[in-house]
Amino acid sequence: MTGQTISICLYHFGHFIVKDWPMNTGRTVFSQIMDLLPHWDFHNSIKRYQGNRKTQTFSCMDQFLCMAFAQLTYRESLRDIEVCLRGNLSKLYHMGIQSRISRSTIADANENRDWRIYADFAQILISIAKKLYAKDDFGVNLEAEVYALDSTTIDLCLSLFPWARFRLTKGASNFIRCSTYEATFPSLSIFRTANCTMSTFWIS
Repeated sequence: MTGQTISICLYHFGHFIVKDWPMNTGRTVFSQIMDLLPHWDFHNSIKRYQGNRKTQTFSCMDQFLCMAFAQLTYRESLRDIEVCLRGNLSKLYHMGIQSRISRSTIADANENRDWRIYADFAQILISIAKKLYAKDDFGVNLEAEVYALDSTTIDLCLSLFPWARFRLTKGASNFIRCSTYEATFPSLSIFRTANCTMSTFWIS
């Protein structure tokens, strides 16, 4: 390890929060960020739901790393993920990705793998993150707990998602997230058709 650090800047309710970690200049930044994750817990989730059963090459870990890379680098499609990763073939091994990357392979894994593997792991990450930010000062003194609501409409192809009919020829879903002011982590997340607006959510 060297004396250098990597600074990750997070935007939280109008405030920028900077966290510093020691940085090894001999490795990719992505692999160092992934090292912060509890790999043991992730492998337990894989075993619990037999995620790698009948898998020859593209493991659950490879899938997770590809999707994490896509999230961190703002990839917009499977093709975008494929082109970006294939453009760095010499670095994939050092990033922890052991398999050949193709959009069809990623699509099949996203469709067929048990979603509970990643849902359970997400809950573990949220619990860890809450502890890290528990004592942070956000510059506001609150007498009671305050919640922030956010609603995002996601356009969907009606032929692929017939349950998500929103207009005569349009499909859409609504993702509603409720989180406390002290943390950006969701206390409640609801995924419904776009007909469920914020006001409908409150009434229900």
